[in-house]
Amino acid sequence: HQREETARYTDLMPDGRAREFSFVQECNSVITFPCPEKPPGERGRYEIEGLAWSGRGRIRRVDVSLDGGVNWRPARLKGVVLPKALTRFSLMWEWDGAPALLQSRAVDETGYVQPTLKQLREVRGVSSVYHKNAIHTWRLAENGTVTNVQVD
Repeated sequence: HQREETARYTDLMPDGRAREFSFVQECNSVITFPCPEKPPGERGRYEIEGLAWSGRGRIRRVDVSLDGGVNWRPARLKGVVLPKALTRFSLMWEWDGAPALLQSRAVDETGYVQPTLKQLREVRGVSSVYHKNAIHTWRLAENGTVTNVQVD
């Protein structure tokens, strides 16, 4: 019961109880291109790329959404898929210059599906910061810039 274990590795749940010693890294993913540091710039054909991982085992599938989670497309897993390791994924995409909300959603071999922010808050409340694994969203603007946005 050291300070970091209780202050950082404890998630306060919505009912006021604390989930202690939450060391497992649950299924998570992030799109690494395009992103704010590497925007596409102009319309054209691109390979959306990212990383997925799970402390529960292997990544089984990653889906990518271009419209903020309304529709999903299966991404291609790249390279060797090992348990509890980063897994690369990609999806070819023809960007026509229209605004887009890019998201990735990972599923691991246990069937755990990376949650939306709303789903995560329903389970853990709003105080679970260190183990936030909700779906992340990049907003791609018409001018090619990419910014971080929050979508429930």
